[in-house]
Amino acid sequence: MNVIEATRLGKHYGGTWALRECTLAIPAGHVAALVGPNGAGKTTLLNLAVGLAAPSAGTVTVLGGRPAGSRAALDGIAFVAQDTALYKNLSAADLLHLTRNLNRHFDISYARGRLGELGIPLRRKAGRLSGGQQAQLALTLALGRRPRLLLLDEPLANLDPVARHDFMATVMTAVAADGVSVLLSSHVLAELERVADYLILLSRGQVQVAGKATDLLASHRMLTGPAAEAGNYAGRPVVHLRRDPAHAHLLVRATADDPVPPGWQAHHVGLEELALAYLREPGAARPPLQPGCAA
Repeated sequence: MNVIEATRLGKHYGGTWALRECTLAIPAGHVAALVGPNGAGKTTLLNLAVGLAAPSAGTVTVLGGRPAGSRAALDGIAFVAQDTALYKNLSAADLLHLTRNLNRHFDISYARGRLGELGIPLRRKAGRLSGGQQAQLALTLALGRRPRLLLLDEPLANLDPVARHDFMATVMTAVAADGVSVLLSSHVLAELERVADYLILLSRGQVQVAGKATDLLASHRMLTGPAAEAGNYAGRPVVHLRRDPAHAHLLVRATADDPVPPGWQAHHVGLEELALAYLREPGAARPPLQPGCAA
């Protein structure tokens, strides 16, 4: 089952396309990282998937074919926006009560228990909580809906390292305990490398890569060799070239079985290194794992 499936999906604001001709399928059972620079279309894609925006073109379905924004879809989705979208003048207890009344399914006992474990006072107004506590409160309200798909839009952006770690630990507990699928948009690549097993990389409204992290990493290598010979690989699937006076460093599409050129060394790449290379070279040759989105 695909938790999100888009076919020629597009959204424009005025005369500007934020996303266009986007075809993408994200299978269930993954923590998927949605990575890209500001303006790449990440928030637009999330808003379309959750039903907060209507497509200008194409279609998007969730949870095995349910139209995005439909009642059947919303019953299985929870969303945490970057600004946590909390009513700052309401207490945590008030927000639990409000969320329970606005949703057909909400596990208030679970939510109260989580906040108690986190030491978040129920009677304290949300605006007086720390940034980390506000993020955990928003996440608790989302998880209390017992979703099958959790969408997170830059939830780590304003958190310190300890709060980021604690937030992601909560997400991973939900994944392990309840089988929740996660789509997480973030700029914190190091944190994503620790938790994500699926990668979607957007740049300028276009999908650069999309697939299982293990497959993507297995299909790329870093080659290091003489700088003078870097141009010899111009016709090969080079994603990114970095050169210093003596050496050239090429991220290429290759596997462990591909021969290493004489005088060169091959190294494994990490998820962060791979993502940065594609971000620096939007439009680089893409692995044929997923169809993409055109700006």
